[in-house]
Amino acid sequence: MTDPHTDPHTVPRTDPRTPLTGEPLAGLAQRLRAAETGGWSADGARALVEQLGRRHRTAGGPSAGDLRLRPVGPSEERYVEKEAYLELAVPVATAAPDAASQARAFRAAKDELADALGEPSSMGSYGTLGPYHGSTPAWGAPFLRWRGAQDTLELRAGHHGPELVLGPTAPLEAWLWSLGHGEEHAISGFLGTRRCPANNGLSLPGRWTARSWQTATDALTAFFATLPAECAALGIAKVMRIYGRLDGGGAPCLFDIDADDPLMVASYAEDDVDAASFGWGTVAEHPRSGDPWPDTFDPRWRFDAGGPGEPPARALAETVVATARAEGVAGPEDLLLGSEAQDVGEYTVTYYGLGLAVV
Repeated sequence: MTDPHTDPHTVPRTDPRTPLTGEPLAGLAQRLRAAETGGWSADGARALVEQLGRRHRTAGGPSAGDLRLRPVGPSEERYVEKEAYLELAVPVATAAPDAASQARAFRAAKDELADALGEPSSMGSYGTLGPYHGSTPAWGAPFLRWRGAQDTLELRAGHHGPELVLGPTAPLEAWLWSLGHGEEHAISGFLGTRRCPANNGLSLPGRWTARSWQTATDALTAFFATLPAECAALGIAKVMRIYGRLDGGGAPCLFDIDADDPLMVASYAEDDVDAASFGWGTVAEHPRSGDPWPDTFDPRWRFDAGGPGEPPARALAETVVATARAEGVAGPEDLLLGSEAQDVGEYTVTYYGLGLAVV
């Protein structure tokens, strides 16, 4: 019989609101925020674990309720000053591997933490590139962050369920800042920040821009694949518009994106574009699209992409790109994200992974 604390393939199932640590989630989060980290030195990390009264191990596979310390490796040394460790992670819940179950587990943890700690200073998704170039879950990579001057607490999607992660603030932000060099796909996901004292002095990295239709298609594929699951996990809904500069002048709205559960996309394709041949349907074929767009002919063309884990992301991305090109958009630099998409509740969101200019 395997021991769930030593076998990395054995993950016990619990109710999402019952932390694997056996301690109320809010209480654990408050203890982590108040803990003395000792500058994340080797001695400081050991003392931190003793304060928390948990056994620990270094980074590896999941182990129920264990604290997982991530040491600084050769590739991370440029982001630190004197720190020996980058973060302490605590698995707080597990869920079935499907996207909907993972999103529900994350949302349950999010709701409890927001009640106890207040609104996070930042929220978003890591996309396909996690902190310090780590991997992220296939279903989505949402995070919520309570930033501190020295240390930051984060609720992060782990590979088996949500995790609480405490780490030094400066290395995480130095890593993210280093990605703003402008190369295609340098940064993935999206980041939303709100005006609050915790974000004083926060610097955000620069964006990158798609330089080919293939890059734009790949970026849209990654975005659509996880969008409904991440919106469900974070408890947000986004209404986005994509515009296109045309040869004849002007930049009309080409697409509406209703980034809720389910994900809906609509096209305002002109009559001279054979939209159906690119994969668009009508409201009769996608009846749920009548909720965000009740007028049958405005917009006429719809795509019901489904809920968490369901979007045919590549097909949808190819449909959007093919339609934009048929409408007369010359290149991906002329495909534009409407600025209204940046306002999500109290947060101003930057969509790093899309690689689209904002108007």
